[in-house]
Amino acid sequence: MTTRVYLSNDTSARAAGADQLAEAWSLDSEIQITRTSSRGALFLEPLVERDGTNGRLLWPLAKPDDLPRIKAGLGGIEISKVPFLARQQRAVFAHFGMAEPLSLANYQATNGWRGIERAAGLSPDGIIAEMKVSELRGRGGAAFPVWEKWDIARRTHAECKYVVANADEGDAGTYCDRMIMEGEPFRLIAGMLICAKAIGADRGYIYCRWEYPAAAATMQAAIDACERGGLLTVDGKKFQLEVFRGAGSYVCGEETALLSSLEGGRGMVKVRPPYPAVAGLYGKPTIVSNVLTFATVTEIFSRGAAWHASLGTARSKGTVSLQLSGRIKQPGLVEIPFGASLGEVIEQFGGGMADGAQFKAVQVGGPLGSLFPASQLHIKLCFAEFHEAGAVLGHGGIVVFDHETDMVELARHYMTFTADESCGKCAPCRIGSMRGRELLERIHNGQGTAADLALLADLGDTMKATSLCAHGARGPYPVLTAIEHFGDEFQKKLQARSGHI
Repeated sequence: MTTRVYLSNDTSARAAGADQLAEAWSLDSEIQITRTSSRGALFLEPLVERDGTNGRLLWPLAKPDDLPRIKAGLGGIEISKVPFLARQQRAVFAHFGMAEPLSLANYQATNGWRGIERAAGLSPDGIIAEMKVSELRGRGGAAFPVWEKWDIARRTHAECKYVVANADEGDAGTYCDRMIMEGEPFRLIAGMLICAKAIGADRGYIYCRWEYPAAAATMQAAIDACERGGLLTVDGKKFQLEVFRGAGSYVCGEETALLSSLEGGRGMVKVRPPYPAVAGLYGKPTIVSNVLTFATVTEIFSRGAAWHASLGTARSKGTVSLQLSGRIKQPGLVEIPFGASLGEVIEQFGGGMADGAQFKAVQVGGPLGSLFPASQLHIKLCFAEFHEAGAVLGHGGIVVFDHETDMVELARHYMTFTADESCGKCAPCRIGSMRGRELLERIHNGQGTAADLALLADLGDTMKATSLCAHGARGPYPVLTAIEHFGDEFQKKLQARSGHI
């Protein structure tokens, strides 16, 4: 009797040993191995599943010699009994762990193409009206209302228009875009096709970061499958879709720098206006959104705009995809409606701090995001509360730091990153980040003064107010919030130089 087992093909699972399991079991004639998307419970990888009488059973942290137990069905845990997964309310990631990434038949069988079919029966105005009802805001960081961008591009007349998926997921601690591309690539394609119909585009690009070779290869294979099936069409016309691989520049996550790179130039930020929705790629109307945004569009048209608007808070509708990492027990992907607090997420889903670790700070929104101390863990994960706190949700990356973290060194590290990754277009970012790094290096080495700390604060305010894009404007936030909440560590460095301690 053949036993079918499911094993994730996601990069995280493969890094944890999934390929070694598949190889070790490949010669067993009684085993049929199906590679799937990831559940997102990274702390349980490599995770093996098989069908049980009440649904899937799973074996976490599996080893090659676990195969006899798995074949016999011994020791398996029901999916519903895993709190990390059971507490979530997934929408975009609802089928992850079950989806077979490059099986178009599997995707269609789970109603994956339903959103496209519904959008096909609507006019461009009808699609945009549906997006307005959904109240979807961009998931890449700026949180701009998606329907407004689409409407601007639709009303701008041009002989050609473009749809671009920003898959340059460069924030440390973020990986949900990669998971979508590797685990359910047809979901991204469907969202891009809906957008193309809404604005009248006939060409699209997936700008994939260089560090995601598996995602790029999976997306290309999915595009080829759609072409063979005659599915890459908009109103009966062929939609040209290509995967374009970036060259490793963090600032190409900013839409105008991304488009410059896509055109074959250096990835540098452009002055706005005009915005890409009016004059983007090659000067034509272009919608640029990240992978998660397009994937959410697919779900909105599958379930309905009112469904999406019913989730979340008053000004943050739908679900938020959080990626937990750092000094916690349970790193992984979490999808829940907007509105939970930072502390709730870290405890309920992250499992609290790792053994022996004590909480010190958490950063949300990537390397340009603010640092939050324990006193701010009550802040809710929604656009409004983060804006009021002078912070950004960004792409949903949450990195937790413990008591052993040197906050002066951490601040120096972040300003060094800002300096290294600056495109050099504007002086506040190009020069300000270098001066900031020099000041922090001096302080960290015990050579700084109180005047250096004051200058650092003044420099940060200047960068925030005058930088051309978010890279320079957000770059000082990790440093300034580190000084605000952990100023005693900076003062000790200054005191060390003065011989006070």
